[in-house]
Amino acid sequence: MKFFMLFLVFAMCSFGKDATMEIVKYMNKAPKVILEDGTNNDFSDAFKMRFFKMMIGDLKVTTHFNPIEKYIRASYEMDPILTFGDFRPNLVIQYKLEKFDGNKILARVRVVNAATKQMQSQRTYRISDAKSYPFLSHNIVCDINDELGAPSVDWMKKYVLIARNVGHKESQIDLADYTLTFNKPVVKGGLNLFPKWADARQSRFYYTSYSDREPTLYEVDLKSGHKRKILSSQGMLVVSDVSDDGRYLLLTMAPHGQPDIYRLDTRSGAKKQITFYKGIDVNGGFVDGDKKIVFVSDRLGYPNVFSKKIHSRSVEQMIYRGRNNNAVSSHGNYIVYSSRDKASEFGSSTFNLYLISTKTEYIRQLTATGKNLFPRFSKDGQSIAFIKSYGAKSALGIIRLSENKTFHFPLQVGKIQSIDW
Repeated sequence: MKFFMLFLVFAMCSFGKDATMEIVKYMNKAPKVILEDGTNNDFSDAFKMRFFKMMIGDLKVTTHFNPIEKYIRASYEMDPILTFGDFRPNLVIQYKLEKFDGNKILARVRVVNAATKQMQSQRTYRISDAKSYPFLSHNIVCDINDELGAPSVDWMKKYVLIARNVGHKESQIDLADYTLTFNKPVVKGGLNLFPKWADARQSRFYYTSYSDREPTLYEVDLKSGHKRKILSSQGMLVVSDVSDDGRYLLLTMAPHGQPDIYRLDTRSGAKKQITFYKGIDVNGGFVDGDKKIVFVSDRLGYPNVFSKKIHSRSVEQMIYRGRNNNAVSSHGNYIVYSSRDKASEFGSSTFNLYLISTKTEYIRQLTATGKNLFPRFSKDGQSIAFIKSYGAKSALGIIRLSENKTFHFPLQVGKIQSIDW
């Protein structure tokens, strides 16, 4: 299976971070940015506009820039425009897209400090497929963000795995970017659910097929396209988390009727049962250096979040509010969960996301309206992806925790069932 490759082939920083950091210190807010497109006639006006809007969107989602949304055409070979009406930018981003070797794209990008009129950086990028243009934008903006010295947003460059319903008892798994603009099916045919990345490099992932006689767990190698069967189990089988070193999987399995949490050693194949409740224990996640797990259980008579050490039978209740806390994700000492709230002016079926710490009584509400489900931390723990449900439609939501901002990216076809990133 061939995927696009993005190469950074040239980088030169004339002034580095210092000049831009001075802008931030002086303004004490996000620097104002103008984009100037110097692309020639290799591309249609529609494609140029799509790429421009993707760049604007990426700059906004970082929350570290204040871009003007006016499309500006300007020669890449000329000095940048440093003013536009009453808008006085701090930074000017000039770019030019060129085609080569068929459908491949080369992008030339430079950043100019408007205050000093000096070029701050210049880079060249290549992608092997024009359909992958969202990742071209994501990589450009991530590099500029790093030059600014702002907190990393490298999660933008990562793939998102999406299981989406496409028909009656049929769902496929897609590889997407965080805006869902790039979308490529990687598993099709039958009922395929609960994708989970196997490693930080995003070279492999797990998923469950419900097309066989029993639920079956598979591992897929994205480079080769090879699919390998891991195991089958009666009733239910889901990978809910992977240890930091990739060795251990947390599985929800129901070999004896009721689901429990198991830990699978991917090297030896050995399984260890972690929970033993005669009810429902599901959705386990590693916490505290993979020494403990959090999980959802109905042992109080309703779904709630609990924790326990891997090698202990003792169980601790984590949430003391709400009576339907039904989805959980963990990162380090933090837990995000989805809770069904009481009826309000926003409706009777409101599911909101909450953030808590395993070390303190800290709690923070992250959403306020609608159905917000299936939260997943980014690898750096600074952002959360989740499914926003709108009746028969759905969107991928992104919460920027430090900035307290949320963005939604609707799925155009089908409905999102589960995600991982």
